[in-house]
Amino acid sequence: MSPLSALREIFALGGPVVAILIAMSVLTLAVTIYKLWQFAICGVGRHKVLSEALAAWDSGNRSAALARLADSNSYLAPIVSAAMDASDVPGADDRLDAEAGLVLAGLERGFRLLDTVAQLAPLLGLFGTVLGMISAFQSLQAAGSSVDPSLLAGGIWVALITTAVGLAVAMPTSMVLSWLESRTARERVFADKALRTILIPGPSIQSAAGAAQPPAAPEHA
Repeated sequence: MSPLSALREIFALGGPVVAILIAMSVLTLAVTIYKLWQFAICGVGRHKVLSEALAAWDSGNRSAALARLADSNSYLAPIVSAAMDASDVPGADDRLDAEAGLVLAGLERGFRLLDTVAQLAPLLGLFGTVLGMISAFQSLQAAGSSVDPSLLAGGIWVALITTAVGLAVAMPTSMVLSWLESRTARERVFADKALRTILIPGPSIQSAAGAAQPPAAPEHA
């Protein structure tokens, strides 16, 4: 049997509920492919050059930090560059946090849809099963005294198809969503660390700043 014929048979057995679940699975696949492409284009998780720039900045070598930052392809590079330019501006941290939050919100676009599919697909499958069981018992009632056990058994397994399809759609969707959320959570932690590294001077920078200050004049009695 060809895949197309099997799909048509499932549609015929499961009815419109299975058709809705299949449409949801296609939508989920499209969103997943888009998110993988977006993460690849943005360089999510690939911040080696940016980390080197932050390390140079934290050690007090600002010229080397700016040079390494220019070589970074990370989507966070513009925000880090703005933070370096505004490192001495009071109150810049709130604005930069808002900008970073806006960029990270773009990475989370589509998560609500995947979460909705993961929660709704099992319920739709159960709804289809309930409708199938109702139809099976109606057929059993119509048979009257000449009840054939195979009639009930056939109606039950057909009704359970929608539950199976619903779980088959929900489980991989939930796994993909959890993976995407974990990657985004790591990005949020890295972005926060990057901004704090720039805006809050480290011990080495504070030591260098203290050494650069002229010694205090001795007090005369």
